[in-house]
Amino acid sequence: MRFQGKSVLITGGAGGIGRAAVRIFAGEGAKVMVSDLSEQGCKEICAEMKDKGYPVEYLCGDLSEKAYCEGLVEHTVQTLGSIDILLNNAGVIPRGNILETTDDMWFAAMNINLTAVFYLSRAAIGHMKAQGGGAIVNTSSTWGVYPGPGHMAYCTSKGAVAALTKNLGRDHAPDNIRVNAVCPNEVNTPMLKTGFEKRGLDPEKAIEQLNLTVPIGRIAQPEEIAEVMAFLASDAASYIAGATIEVSGAKPVY
Repeated sequence: MRFQGKSVLITGGAGGIGRAAVRIFAGEGAKVMVSDLSEQGCKEICAEMKDKGYPVEYLCGDLSEKAYCEGLVEHTVQTLGSIDILLNNAGVIPRGNILETTDDMWFAAMNINLTAVFYLSRAAIGHMKAQGGGAIVNTSSTWGVYPGPGHMAYCTSKGAVAALTKNLGRDHAPDNIRVNAVCPNEVNTPMLKTGFEKRGLDPEKAIEQLNLTVPIGRIAQPEEIAEVMAFLASDAASYIAGATIEVSGAKPVY
C-alpha cells in the first residue's frame, strides 16, 4: 500500500498507460482523480475501480485549454482533499517531417504534450509546496531524448518535457517536491494501434514486426510503464529528482 492516504491526479487516465496507472495507484491505497478527453473512457475506468471499492473520480476535458488545466488541479484538491502526486501522462503523436506538419499538428503537440504539463505543474506545485511536498511524474519519450525520424512536432514537444522536468526537479527539490519523467519507447496501447490503422497497416502484424526490433524481445505493455511511474512517485524513489528514466527494453531510436 505505497500510496495509502495519497491523492493522485492522472491525465490521460482513460488511455492504455493511464488506465494501468489508475489501477496501480488505486489498488495501493490512493484516492485518484482521472482526467481524459473521453468521458466514456473516464466512466469506464471509474466504474471498474468503484466496483472494487476504490475511491476514483473523474473530470473530463480538453488539456489544450488553460482554464481546464488549472480548474482540474483545484477540483482535485477540493474533491480529494489534496494533490500529493501528479502524473502528466496525456499526450498526442502527430506524425510527419516539417513539410508534412501543419500548424494544427504543431500546436496540438505543443498544447497537449508540453503547455498542459506547464499549467498543471504550476498549479500543483503551489499546493504541494504549501502542504510540505509532493511528487510529479511526467511522460516524455525516448524519442524526446533521442529524436527519431518523421515525428518532428512530437519529438520536439517531448524533448521540451524532458528539459522542463529537469528544470522543475532542480528548482523544487528544496520544497520536498520531486519531479521526474519516464521516457518510454513503443508501448502496446490503443493509441499505437490506432496510429497503425491510420497508416493502413494491420495493428497486430505491425506490433509483431516492432517486437523484432527490441533487444528484450517485445515492445512494452502499459503496466510496465505505469509501474515505473509508481516507483518514481513512491517513497522508494525518495532521492530521485530531475531524472528522465528511459524504459525502452534496450531498444535505440531508429
